[in-house]
Parts: sequence; C-alpha cells; structure tokens
Amino acid sequence: MRYRSMLTALSLGAALAAPMIASQPASAAPFACLSSDNDIYAADGNVQGDPGDLLGCRQVQLPGVSNPPGYKAWKIRYVSTDAKGAKVAVTGTVAVPTDAWSQGGSRPTVAFNPGTLGSGPQCAFSKQLTGQYQDMYEGDNIATFLKAGDAVAATDGLGYIAGKVHPYVNGADAGHALLDVVRASRQIPGGSLKDDGKVGISGYSEGGAASLWGAQLAKSYAPELNVVGAAAGGVPGDLRVTAKALNGSLFAGFLADALVGLNAQYPEMPFDELMNDQGRQAVKTAESNCLMGTLASFLGAKVENFTTGKLSLDQLYALKGPDGTTWGDIVDRQKLGVGIGPAGSGAKYEIGFPVFQYRGALEEIIPQETENDTRAAYCKAGINTTWNAGYAAEHLSTDWNAAQDVTKFLNDRFTGKAVQGNC
Repeated sequence: MRYRSMLTALSLGAALAAPMIASQPASAAPFACLSSDNDIYAADGNVQGDPGDLLGCRQVQLPGVSNPPGYKAWKIRYVSTDAKGAKVAVTGTVAVPTDAWSQGGSRPTVAFNPGTLGSGPQCAFSKQLTGQYQDMYEGDNIATFLKAGDAVAATDGLGYIAGKVHPYVNGADAGHALLDVVRASRQIPGGSLKDDGKVGISGYSEGGAASLWGAQLAKSYAPELNVVGAAAGGVPGDLRVTAKALNGSLFAGFLADALVGLNAQYPEMPFDELMNDQGRQAVKTAESNCLMGTLASFLGAKVENFTTGKLSLDQLYALKGPDGTTWGDIVDRQKLGVGIGPAGSGAKYEIGFPVFQYRGALEEIIPQETENDTRAAYCKAGINTTWNAGYAAEHLSTDWNAAQDVTKFLNDRFTGKAVQGNC
C-alpha cells in the first residue's frame, strides 16, 4: 500500500506539474523527474540543446531486471545526433545502486546498448525493462553490472519515439546515442552520478556493434568522458558479409530490420519505389514487430522476393541516391575497424583504452569470419585488444555466458588494473 501511495503521489505531482514542464523550451533541463510516459516517447519536433542534454525523466521500477540489488532507476529522454549530424531525441534507462561505491573515486557508469529487440515502438529497451512488454533477454546483464556496484546508462537507440523507426545497425547514430546517454545520466535531478566518473561501454550483437562504434567515436564526439574500456560481443562488423549469410536463412528477420533501419536513416535513397506488394507488407511487418515476431515472420525470407525487379543484395548495393551515393557506400560506412588507431596515432578514430571482444564457439547467426576479422583489424591497428572465442555456446546464450567476464573486464578498468591484450 505504501508503494501504491507513493506512485499515486508521483502521478498527482506529474499531473500538476505538466503545464509547467510543457511550457519549457525543448533544451531546458527538467527541474524534477515528473515526465509522463507520453512525454518520454513523444515525437521529437524541433530538438534543441547540446548532445547529451536531458530533456525529461521519470523515476521507475525495473521488473525486467531479475534479482537486482537496491537501486534507483529512471526513464530518460535526451538529445543526441544522428548519422547526418541532425539533433534528435532519444530515450533510455539509468539505474544506480543505492549502496555507496567503495572502490575509490566517483561511481563508474556502464554505457549499455542492448542486442536486437526489434523495430516496433513497443520494443524499446526502456519499455521492456519496466515490464510494459517482454521480448528481451538483457535484464540479467543489467543486474550483473548493478551487483558489481556500477551505474548503468542504457540507451534504447534512436527511433523508439512517436513517428519514428529504429535505424538498426547504423554505426554513427548508435555510437552517439550510447555516449550521450552517459552525459544525460549525470543531469538527472536528485541523481548522484558525477562528471568525473569513469565510463565503460558494453553491448552484444547489435549492441556489440554499437559498443565498438561508441569506442571509435568517444575521443572525437565526447572527449570529456573518461572512457576506460569497451566490451563488445557477437559483433556484425561487416554488414555485407552478415547480410549475405542472413538472406534466406532462419534468421532473415535481422536482415529485414537492417534494411528498414537503413531506409529510416537514408530516406532519400531508392527504397519504397522498389517494393512490390510483398515488400510493402514486409516493411509494415518489420516496423510493427519485436524480436521473436520479426524472426517468425521472415523465416527463410529472401530480399529478391520483395522488389518488383527481383533485385539481389549486390544489385541493391549498386543503386544510387540523388547525390550519386550508392547503397553499397552507405553499407560500407558501417564497417567496424576501419580508420582506427591507438591514442596519438592521428587515426580518424583513436581508441586510447583496452577493448574486449568475444563470440561463441557455436555462433550460428553472425558469420564467424566477420567477428574474427573485426578483432584482427583492431589488433593490426595496435588497439589493446583482449579476445575470447571459446564460449561453448551459440549466439544468444553467449551473451549470458560472457556476462561475468564482461563485468570483470570493465570493473578492472574502473579500479585501474592494467591489461595486456592477446593479439
């Protein structure tokens, strides 16, 4: 009853404060976490402010996290930047243990990007963590970080707000959203996270690609963040290699999400006009389903069946947009391990902290060759890289099998322990 009374009081407070919050400029930080769920996921309109500015917050419980220690948690809405440099509103979740951090310095934060959840608006990680819909598998990972004493700033990624579609596996906007959620986590009214807290980056599968993009963009995009390590598993480092393996497979739903996501970020490119009736229905299906529904709907599907010209992946890659850019150019921009180097190297993407990459020995969704090649690219570039391909598990369960190793790797970095990679 006490908990219900608290919720009622918060709801009344939010209702009374709503007119005041609505009258604030889009870039004004909230004075209290009184945003409604509708506020958090509202259409973005004219987004103002700097990347990482907090636009709204709402204190929540996380029934999607199993057996966590004591914590406080918030849904948040914040400013980020898409792959074209436009300001966008993004949503996420911040969770902070209530026990004091005892390892010296300020409490660290894990910037977390979940694995593939789907393109539908109900699939947002922040909604699933709060029990609004359950088709995700990352709650135990959040609990593992919290039990280690780490704060977690988990982005939903772009596109889980009204009128938008998630731009699945788009590297730059994924990396931006992951870094900006840490910035926003430090602005929560009544929150305890400090600007000097160390940051670790983590994710698996789609989240693994986002994690490495966050690592690659950290110095140039968020140089004030003290990022000390990144962990990335099941990484689809080369989308061409990954798409070829997924097309016509049991897991073609991931490819459907990727195609819809690329179109969401690059609507000027040829897409809608290519579709036949089956293709138009496929887009609607992908945009309305979450993980399991998408996989079931596209079981064995081939992209050749969705266009009027029966276009293959290679033929799609060759198609040009209005400025001469091809779909292949855009896909190649997402490749990880290109233009990287250690701190002081002058590379486009300098990475001055250790990286942990991993995959399952029984990996069956992401081609092992692209995971191995991403690791090799990091090693060749001189990045301090630790690699583990020995988890006796397939794709999904490797995420859980590696959770303790990921947590230890990042917490060793938080406490200043050195690591020598195994390149």
